[in-house]
Amino acid sequence: MIIWIVLLSLFCKSTQDEKSQENGFLYCGPQNVTLQHSGWMLLLSWEDQPSCSAVQDVLIYQLVVLRTGQQVHYDEVSVTSDQIESTHYWNWTSSLALECASHSVRLRSQTSPWKEQTIPGKQTSEGPEVFPKDEWFKVGSTVTFCCILPSREAFSTMYLTGYDGAQLKTTSNQTYALTVHLNQVSENSCTNVICKTKTNKENGACVYIGYPPRYRDLRCETRDLESVECQWTVEGGKGRPFKKPKDPQLLGRPCPMPSEGRCSQKVEKVGVGERNWRLTAQNEFGKAELSDTADLSKRVHMFAPNGVKALTVNARSVILQWDWTVQQYNILNMTCQVHMCCGEITIIEHFGVGLNCAVLNGLIPNWTYNVTVRCGTAQYFWKWSDWSKKVLFQTYGDVPEALDVWMQMEGNQIKIIWKMTQAKLSHGLIKGYEVIWRKTTEKQQHHRTNLAFNKQSFSLSLNSTKEYIVTVTARNINGSSTPSTITIPSLNPAGHRVNTSRIIGSNRGFNLSWSASPAASCGYIVDWCPTSGPCTVDWLRVPPNKTNAKVFSKNFTDGQRFSFSVYACTQGAPLLLDKREGYFTEKSIKEGLFKSLKGKQQDSDFEVSWDPIYLKEQTAFIQGYVLYCLDNSNTVINFSTDDPDSTSLRARNLKMGFYNFTMRAQTSVGECGAAFITATLNSPTENLIGAVLILLVTVFGLLSLTTMLCFKHWTCIKQKVYPPIPKPVLTSAGEHGCHLLYMDQCHHSDVDILEVLELVCSEETPINGSVRQENILFVVSQTPKGYSNQPQEKCPPDPLTATTTKLPSLKGLPSSPFGSVFSNPSYNLIMKPGDRQSRSFPELQEGNSFERSIDGYQPQGLTETFHINPTEEDPGSPMSCVFTYVVLPQSLSK
Repeated sequence: MIIWIVLLSLFCKSTQDEKSQENGFLYCGPQNVTLQHSGWMLLLSWEDQPSCSAVQDVLIYQLVVLRTGQQVHYDEVSVTSDQIESTHYWNWTSSLALECASHSVRLRSQTSPWKEQTIPGKQTSEGPEVFPKDEWFKVGSTVTFCCILPSREAFSTMYLTGYDGAQLKTTSNQTYALTVHLNQVSENSCTNVICKTKTNKENGACVYIGYPPRYRDLRCETRDLESVECQWTVEGGKGRPFKKPKDPQLLGRPCPMPSEGRCSQKVEKVGVGERNWRLTAQNEFGKAELSDTADLSKRVHMFAPNGVKALTVNARSVILQWDWTVQQYNILNMTCQVHMCCGEITIIEHFGVGLNCAVLNGLIPNWTYNVTVRCGTAQYFWKWSDWSKKVLFQTYGDVPEALDVWMQMEGNQIKIIWKMTQAKLSHGLIKGYEVIWRKTTEKQQHHRTNLAFNKQSFSLSLNSTKEYIVTVTARNINGSSTPSTITIPSLNPAGHRVNTSRIIGSNRGFNLSWSASPAASCGYIVDWCPTSGPCTVDWLRVPPNKTNAKVFSKNFTDGQRFSFSVYACTQGAPLLLDKREGYFTEKSIKEGLFKSLKGKQQDSDFEVSWDPIYLKEQTAFIQGYVLYCLDNSNTVINFSTDDPDSTSLRARNLKMGFYNFTMRAQTSVGECGAAFITATLNSPTENLIGAVLILLVTVFGLLSLTTMLCFKHWTCIKQKVYPPIPKPVLTSAGEHGCHLLYMDQCHHSDVDILEVLELVCSEETPINGSVRQENILFVVSQTPKGYSNQPQEKCPPDPLTATTTKLPSLKGLPSSPFGSVFSNPSYNLIMKPGDRQSRSFPELQEGNSFERSIDGYQPQGLTETFHINPTEEDPGSPMSCVFTYVVLPQSLSK
């Protein structure tokens, strides 16, 4: 049977060849076909059969790639007539490692049968194996890993460390494939691919994931006009590969001194127009290629100036000089910048060909400067050179700058103030200040004083009705500054007045604006100071073309009120334009704002009053007050006023009862400064009864106290009101001294009867042994205590015994059985010192004074009349009589 089949095939072929030749077709196909592999790549080579030399047209070969019998790729290769009889090559890279499965390549021409070559896959018998191994993959690529199991082993799992959701599929009975999109860089090591069997056999492979050289932004330039220097940006972060690229190449040549992001190559000539400058670099993950097109003559990046120094230094100028390390710079048109650091950064530009020096003017005298220089081409500016090394120098000193002078009015005193001279304005150490002042009407006469260097103000007591000119100068070792002059205005009570408005701070300061003034020839002055308490004003000057200012100060604090004044600077005295008051930030006022809070009921009203509130206690603008009234039923009634200057507030038409009153101030930050008071409101009748009761209790208490005091001190009071009456003592001065004259021993005659004053004795208890007698009239005369016409002598008196003697009846007095006429033409009355407390009670009756003149003598004294009035209740009771002395004129002749 087989023999017949072979014979039939030979017959058919012979018939086909005969037909082909008859039809003009020539059989042509590949020969010497060879299949090789390298990594993941299939390499196929073949030659043409000799019969292909007769082909006049293009010869086309067809190629088919099979993986485990399944077609995975198709391709065609065209061979021209001039390429026939040469060896042809073709390659293809598989997406699956060649170890994972067998790969076959079929090749034929249009007139030849297929020829096939196969590369078998990996076979294993001991344990699972993972492919590929130790490969390098670029981030962002998709890779399929396979796990080949030995026979009789069952697959369990396969994964790539750090990746989830990978796609797993089976390629054959014992081969499993895992497809993963690689988006994570391997950190300093490889990434593991693990495969496990159900018998816990495990194996894996290590792969590297990273980036090719990540270069961008290539820029080429020249620095010395003889070489090209290129720079580029190397991207960092997590995308930076842990595998460094090989040395980059510029213009196809390795960089002689490679560094990160920089490469330099010598060139024959720089100024040849534009040229393409190419840079290449690669590593295991791939290759990077950058290019830049530029004319290097327009991209000159100069080196920094060398050897900068200060040649000539003056008070306000300096000459700098430097040189160049590249000789070709001397013919370049360049521009240079000088950077001066002296508290403020100043940059000055200079231009020139081969520039190597610069003159700096307008410097600050006696000031230290730190200077650096850099340059660049002027015609085709590319970039600045690096800054040169710093050079230090100090300018010479000069006279101080003019002071910034202002004034502050404090009652009748004017304080002249000036800002402390800063170091950059003093131009040397300040030695002191000089202040000169005079009236504007006085051109020659002036006053002068010198102040120490640490003074910042000077107070003057001036006539407020006159204008004054004050001049202040500062002096240092180099001389005095230009005088600063200010005119002090006169205080006219009927002059220009400015109302004060409110202002609120914002953004750590105060924004002020005002209307322009035509009088402001030299600008405006804004000064400020805390509204309450002593202070020294601060100020700033505003140019004439501006009518607003932003005021900042380290002294601005929350809850403190500040006063601002805006003045127009004129050729004469400053003119006040505007006044403001405000808080940088208003704060809630603390409780207890209201001092001496008192309440007073008026019928059904209750008025609460308080002391005026000081400004220093107001941490916000007070817009009014509110009074809350809380009664026993917890009902709240409030009363308010919008007057911030009010010191009382009345709650009206309240019901009688107990109330809690709360007083608060109204501000923009809310109600604050609470103070409390309680009161009970009573009806008017209750108030009247209470007042009467209080009055009665007060009177009773005073009477009781008076009675107790009188009872306790009755003896003392009696001595003061009713003192004891001294006994009468009569003395007669004779030739040999004095002798006592008693009333019962007096000799008299009718001729000697004298008119005497009447003494009426009241019926009382006898005092000090005085005699008593019913209806007795004693007529005596009284002289002042201790009175005597002659020198007194002490004579002890004997008891005085009064006898009943008929006296002449006196008109207006009742008749008395007792009458006595004392005939004593010459006597002296002597009072004992112990009787100084005696006093008489009778009243002096006009017309009854005792008057008698004997030889021109008239005794000095007063006379009084006493009446004895017996009581009706007990006529026989003892009657006390108060005796005084009878003063009789003493005869001048014996």
